[in-house]
Amino acid sequence: MESFSLILAIVVVTALAFDFTNGFHDTANAMATTISTGALKPKVAVAMSAVLNLVGAFLSVEVANTISKGLVDETGIRPEVIFAALVGAILWNLLTWLVGLPSSSSHALMGGLVGATIASAGFGAVHGEVLVTKVLIPAVAAPIVAGVAAAVATRLSYRAGRSADGKAAEKGYRAGQIASAGLVSLAHGTNDAQKTMGIITLALVAGGAVAPDSDPPTWVILSAGLAIALGTYIGGWRIIRTMGKGLTDLAPQQGFAAQTSAATAILASSHLGFSLSTTHVVSGSVMGAGLGRKGGVVRWSTATRMFVAWGLTLPAAALVGALAESVTDLGDWGTAVVAVFLIASSAAIWKLSRRQVVDHTNVNDAEEPAGVVTAAMAAVTPPPAGLPATDEPSAVIPSPAMASPAVAAPAVAAPAVAAPVGATATAAVAAEPAAPPAAV
Repeated sequence: MESFSLILAIVVVTALAFDFTNGFHDTANAMATTISTGALKPKVAVAMSAVLNLVGAFLSVEVANTISKGLVDETGIRPEVIFAALVGAILWNLLTWLVGLPSSSSHALMGGLVGATIASAGFGAVHGEVLVTKVLIPAVAAPIVAGVAAAVATRLSYRAGRSADGKAAEKGYRAGQIASAGLVSLAHGTNDAQKTMGIITLALVAGGAVAPDSDPPTWVILSAGLAIALGTYIGGWRIIRTMGKGLTDLAPQQGFAAQTSAATAILASSHLGFSLSTTHVVSGSVMGAGLGRKGGVVRWSTATRMFVAWGLTLPAAALVGALAESVTDLGDWGTAVVAVFLIASSAAIWKLSRRQVVDHTNVNDAEEPAGVVTAAMAAVTPPPAGLPATDEPSAVIPSPAMASPAVAAPAVAAPAVAAPVGATATAAVAAEPAAPPAAV
């Protein structure tokens, strides 16, 4: 019983650690556009988001019930399985944070749980219908819906503000952007904090601490809300930089439209119990807002990397979760090995992140580098006419004036100008003094 109680405590602590990584991984969802447009200072923005995430954790338990009661068969799950699932989710969160990609913490958790459950109890222990209807379909549909809504809202915002005073309208949109950012933070708490509540409740059911089909206890709701709020306050500055500056350049009107559309989609899905990826929704709304402005662009090189990460999240976390479950199935020493591996890997990722620090002081400094195609085109673009293609010295091509038949001309007192070796023909001609009319 002591060993079992210990593993249950380890699972709860690991779940709260995942919730912490979820907080700083997803801070960008609420505050990236607000920070990039200058509506709020970075530290003020993350503090505001942290408080509202905590409040949002108490508003609903529908998503938590989807995870604890609907996704997998809770009767055949051991605490070690949930621990293995959390290992896969945490490592994926940290890896994508290191490279600044806004991937889905929700799908990382789902993938880890599905992979570990399949490794432990087989495919039959996963409720495929719930996985498809409440996880996979919303993952595809939600960013599209939010993106279209943000594009339309952006166009309407610019059209409605055409006759308004520029500075007054911008100030109003900044105020609206702050309000909509707060709404996104609140919505994030109602959706993402509940995922950890659901996973802890599932562990408690597996460990016999609570009855099956129970709602999350109050202490679980409070601890999950505090963990995600603390992670949010730490600030995932790398992902904030990507979301705020890497995808597109946003004006206050676009930021307001993007965040309002995202908040609406997230709150609606939380009410329906969909385990939605808030990252997907906000990313879709940011891209939609970028395209909604006349002349606006989306940096598709960054967007492509995001799409690839989205597609890899579920299978990658599932693979790590399944491998971790295979090791924990060997006994207590196997669980200890997995725990040591998780701690060592997390420390290594943190150390790598210190090579190039991104924080609130430089989060808006970097611009997205040119894509591979753009760089390749620049490399092969021929030089302007009249310029040599290389830096090698080349002979000066005589101008027509220089090539004309010799005509006696009076000497002039102007000093001779010597063209440097390798200078262009144009430069050489420009350096010559103007010749006086030839003497007849």
